[in-house]
Amino acid sequence: MADQLNPTLQVLVLISLTSSLAMGAVQYNVLNYGAKPDGNTDSTMAFLAAWTQACASTKSANIYVPKGSFFLRKVAFQGPCKNSAIVLRIDGTLVAPSDYRVIGSSGNWIIFEHVRGVTVSGGTLDGKGTGLWSCKASGKNCPVGATSLEFTNSNNIVISGLASLNSQMFHIVINECQNVKMQGLKIMASGESPNTDGIHVEASTGVTILNSKISTGDDCVSIGPGTSNLWVQNVVCGPGHGISIGSLGKDLQESGVQNVTVTGTTFSGTENGVRIKTWGRPSKSFVRSIVFQHLVMNNVQNPIIIDQNYCPNNNNCPGQASGVKISGVTYLDIHGSSATETAVKLDCSKKNPCSGIRLKGINLTYKNRPAEASCNNASGACL
Repeated sequence: MADQLNPTLQVLVLISLTSSLAMGAVQYNVLNYGAKPDGNTDSTMAFLAAWTQACASTKSANIYVPKGSFFLRKVAFQGPCKNSAIVLRIDGTLVAPSDYRVIGSSGNWIIFEHVRGVTVSGGTLDGKGTGLWSCKASGKNCPVGATSLEFTNSNNIVISGLASLNSQMFHIVINECQNVKMQGLKIMASGESPNTDGIHVEASTGVTILNSKISTGDDCVSIGPGTSNLWVQNVVCGPGHGISIGSLGKDLQESGVQNVTVTGTTFSGTENGVRIKTWGRPSKSFVRSIVFQHLVMNNVQNPIIIDQNYCPNNNNCPGQASGVKISGVTYLDIHGSSATETAVKLDCSKKNPCSGIRLKGINLTYKNRPAEASCNNASGACL
């Protein structure tokens, strides 16, 4: 990962650059397009009008959202744009519809598509997801839910100082993007909220996540097929399901995951710490060149886990072996407490055993005693 030797410096340089551009940028205040900071008036068209002007500008542009609450339905910020320096600066709160049915089947609440050089700075997204969570808990027929913020088919993106509350489904999704820097994020939802992953990265390369706190009912960070060169550093995770690569291998033809580093991160009360999860069925996918290092576990149920026999509801996979090939995974300097007696569980594929697994400096306890480890179909070294 030579191109990510100093991701912190890269992010600071990018943020400094976008801040400098914003100072000399053309200003577009959403209030001038009819947005109302009362939390009730539909400001969707006002935001889109400001975006249309900023996107058409040949100069760098600054869309400004002042203090107050702005009610938005689904908003799609479309590119490509004439410039590659647009800053959406939010000092207020963007509020989703309280009725989850309004956007619950739309897939996304706020989405940027085919853009480059966009920065989202500050502010709060309030996804109003509690109604949908209750619907799902009741067993009724409910919509899937909307992701609060998504970037797709975009590059050179910065998300800084943003808070995301109570998303219906995923909080932030990065899909088919290049060079995305995120830092100083606060992502919060109930530990009982379903499918509220903090950050989901898929089919993207060059993504960095720094200095953030993620508390959700699902994965703090989930890493999907086609992800490469991902760096996660100084994240506080919990509650939630931890940081997960996968699930992978649901389909026979599926892109793999490679060159991922998770470092300097703390997990508190999570279901998992660092997890690699693959379906127990044929696939040409892979996981390789992964580093999990300098991690703290506080009462985590599965601090270190590889599960290659994932088969929800025993549907289309019982008795089959995972085709996903896992190799070159390093676990370095991981310490703290496990909530279960077996803190390290490596359950690899019978057909494609894990190779190149390296563990060094693992110090995990259960009830103040050394925790145990379980290893199936894996080779490597424990130093």
